[in-house]
Amino acid sequence: MSLKPVEQTVLVGPADAVDPKPHDAVRVAATLVSAAIIICALYFGRDVLIPLACAFLISFALHPLVSWLVRVGLPRIGAVIVVMTMILVLIGGLVVVLGAQLRSLSEELPTYQSTIRAKIDDMRGQFKVPAVLDDPMGAVEEERKSEPAATADTPQRVEVVPRPKEPIEMASEWLAPSLQPLATAGIVFVFVFLALLDRSDLRDRLLRLLGGNLHRSTDALEEAATRISKYLLMQVIVNVSYGVPMAIGLWVIGVPGAMLWGAVAAIMRFVPYVGPLISAVFPIGLAFAVDPGWSMVLWTIALILVLELISNNIVEPVLYGTSTGLSAMSLIAAATFWTALWGPVGLILSTPLTVCLLVLGKNVPQLRFLDTILGSMPALDTPTRIYQRLIADDADEAIDIATTEIEKSSVKEFYNEVGIPVLRLASEDYLRHATPEHRLRVANGLEELLDELREEFPAEGEQLGHAPILCIGGKWEMDTVAAEMLAHALELEGLPAGAHAASTLGTSNLADLELGQGGIVCLSYFSANPIIPARQLCRRLRRKWPEVRIVLALWDAPAELLEGDALRDLGVHEIVTSIDEAIGRLHRMVAPEEAEAAHVAEPPENEAERVAALHATGVLSGDAKEELDAIAIRAADVFNVDLAVISAIDASEEFIIGQSRKLPGDTRAEGDGMLVIPRGDAVCDHVVSSGDTLVVADTDRDPRFADNPTLKMWNARFYAGAPLRTADGIVFGAMCILDKEPRTLDEQELKVLATMAADVVAEITGDDVGEDGADSAEPKDPTATVGQPVPE
Repeated sequence: MSLKPVEQTVLVGPADAVDPKPHDAVRVAATLVSAAIIICALYFGRDVLIPLACAFLISFALHPLVSWLVRVGLPRIGAVIVVMTMILVLIGGLVVVLGAQLRSLSEELPTYQSTIRAKIDDMRGQFKVPAVLDDPMGAVEEERKSEPAATADTPQRVEVVPRPKEPIEMASEWLAPSLQPLATAGIVFVFVFLALLDRSDLRDRLLRLLGGNLHRSTDALEEAATRISKYLLMQVIVNVSYGVPMAIGLWVIGVPGAMLWGAVAAIMRFVPYVGPLISAVFPIGLAFAVDPGWSMVLWTIALILVLELISNNIVEPVLYGTSTGLSAMSLIAAATFWTALWGPVGLILSTPLTVCLLVLGKNVPQLRFLDTILGSMPALDTPTRIYQRLIADDADEAIDIATTEIEKSSVKEFYNEVGIPVLRLASEDYLRHATPEHRLRVANGLEELLDELREEFPAEGEQLGHAPILCIGGKWEMDTVAAEMLAHALELEGLPAGAHAASTLGTSNLADLELGQGGIVCLSYFSANPIIPARQLCRRLRRKWPEVRIVLALWDAPAELLEGDALRDLGVHEIVTSIDEAIGRLHRMVAPEEAEAAHVAEPPENEAERVAALHATGVLSGDAKEELDAIAIRAADVFNVDLAVISAIDASEEFIIGQSRKLPGDTRAEGDGMLVIPRGDAVCDHVVSSGDTLVVADTDRDPRFADNPTLKMWNARFYAGAPLRTADGIVFGAMCILDKEPRTLDEQELKVLATMAADVVAEITGDDVGEDGADSAEPKDPTATVGQPVPE
C-alpha cells in the first residue's frame, strides 16, 4: 500500500514575502520599453504628427456641421467644400479686420512713445530715482567722452561692410520664416478636407487597428468623437463669450484696437494656463501707453479680472461640465507632457489628446490604468475609501466621508449602500491580509463612526407601540456592528430597536434579555456558512422564549444558500440580506396594516387628466397591439431578458398593451384579448405614481413585491420599468423588462430602456417624439432601485 503525499494549504500572511514571478518582471520591462519607444516616436515624428493631430481634431469640430448639411440634402463632397469655404472666408475676414486695427495702432506709435516717456519721468520724480539712473544712456555717453583721446599707437577699429544683398536674397530672408507655418497650415487644411470627406473609411481603418472586440472599439471611437467634439464646441463658445465682452469693455474704456484685443483674448484662451496671461499684457500695456493718467489702466485690469472670474467660475463649469472626464491633476500633467514633446502646439492640443488616451483606457482592458490615472471619477468607491481610512487609523476622515454621503441621501441609504459593504470588506480581509493592528484600528474606527452618526442623527418622532426589536451580533465584532447599524436605521424609521453584542447570547447573559410578548430578535451574520451557529442560537432562544420571532440577517451569504431549504429548516420567520429589506420586513411584522398601506402606490396629482388622456389615445382598444408587441419583442431581445411588457394604467386596472410572448392571466374579449390586471397588483403603478424609472434587482428580496401575485404568476425575479411620459408630462404606464434571474442595469442600459419607452409613446400618440422624447422619458432619479449600486 503506497502512501500518497498530502497536499497542504498554507495561508500566506502579510509578513510572508512572495518572490515575484519572472514573467511579471519581463512584462513590466516590456511595458517600459514600449512606452519609451512610443514617446521617442512622438518626439522625433512631431513634424508629421502635429499636422495630423491638428487636422483630426479640427475635423471632429467640423463634422457635426458637415453631417447637418448632408442631412439637408447636399452631397458629402459639396457639404465639405461649403464648410471649408466658410472657414476660409471667416479666417480671411478676421485677418483683414484685425490687420486694419493693427495698422491703425502702428500709425499712433509715436504718440504712445511720448506718453510712455512722460509717464516714466513722472514716476522717477515721484519715487526719487538716483541721478545716476535718471539717464543711464547719458551717463554712459559722458563716461565715453571723458576717456583719453586715442594716440597714434592705439589700434584702430576696423568695420567690415557687407556686400549689399540682392533683391532675391532679401525676399528669401523675409519669406523663409513664414514658409514653414504656411506649409503646415496647408498640410492641415488638406488633411482636414480628406478627413471630412473620407470619414467612414478612416473610421473603418481605426476599427481595424484597434482590433479585438468590435463593440468595444466602436464605443471607444464614438465616445472619443463625442467628448472631443463637445469639448471643442464648448471651448469656442467659452472663448467667444470672453472675447466679445472684452472687446466691448475695452471700447467703452477707450483702449485703441478694442476689436483686435478681444479677438486676441479669444484666440489665446485656446492655449491653456498661459494664454489668458499673455493676452492680458497687450491691452494693459496699451492702456498704459495711451492714457497720461492711470484710470484707463485700472479700468482695464478690473475688466480683465471680472471677466476671468465670471468665465472660470460660472461660464466654464456650466458649459464644460464633465465633457472631458479628466481630473484637474491629469490636465496639468498632460499639459506639461505634451508641451515638452511638441512645444506650444502640444500645450494647445494637450486636453483633446489626453481625452483620447482616457477613452482608450476605459475601453481597452490592457490600458485600463490610463482611466485610473487620468479620469475624474474617484479611483476608489465610497465603501473602499472609508475602509481604507479606517485601516490608516484616520477615523475623522472616514466620518467626514460618511457625513457627506448621508447628506446626499439618508442614514438608511448610507448603511445599506456603504456601511454594510464596509463591513463586508473587513470580513473578507480578516484572515487574508489584516494584521492585529489593522483589525484594532478598524474596530475602533467603526465604533467612533457609529457613535458620531448616532449623535448627529438621533431618532426623533413617535415610535410604534411595540417591544424593542433586539438586533444581536451572531458571532464576532463585525456582526455586532451590522446589528448596531440596523438598530439605528430602525429607530430612524420609527421602529423601537436595540443592539447587543454576540456575547449577549451566552448562557449567563441570556436571562438579561428583555423579550416581551411577541418579541422579535434579529440575528446578524457575515459568515458565508452560518447554518450551524444560527441553529444553535435559535434553539437557545426558543427554549427560553417559545413565542419569539426570529429574523436572520445574512449580509454576506451566497445566493445558493438563500435559495435552498437549509435555512428554512431553522424555523426563522424571515431571512433578510440588506438594511432596506430588513426594515421593510420588520415593519410588516410589527405593524402589518401600516406597512401594507405604505407599500401602496399613491395616484399622481394629475390622475384624472392622465386617465382622460390615456382613453383619448384609443390604445386600450387594442388598435396598436401588433406594433406594440413588436416593440416588446425587440426590448426582450435587446436586453436579453425572459419577458418584456408594455403596460397602461387605467383608473382601476392595468392593461398589457404590448408583450413579447403569451402570458397567463385574465383577458378581455374586447381589445383583441388584452391581458388585464387589477391596479393594486400592478408593479408598474409605482412607476406611474413616481414618474421615475424603477429597478428591482431581486423581487424576492424586496418586501413590496416579494408576494406580488403577478410576478409570481410570471415567474419574474427581476423588474425594470421606464415611464411612458408624453411631452405634456403625462405618464400612461411603463415600458417593462422582466427576467427569471436577479440582475442589474447600468446607466447606459437605463438610457436605452428610456429611449424604447419614448418609442412606445410615439407609437401611442402618433407624434414623432425622437431624441427629445427619449430624454424626457429618462429617469429623473436613477437611484430608485433596490439592491443596485447608483451609477456615477
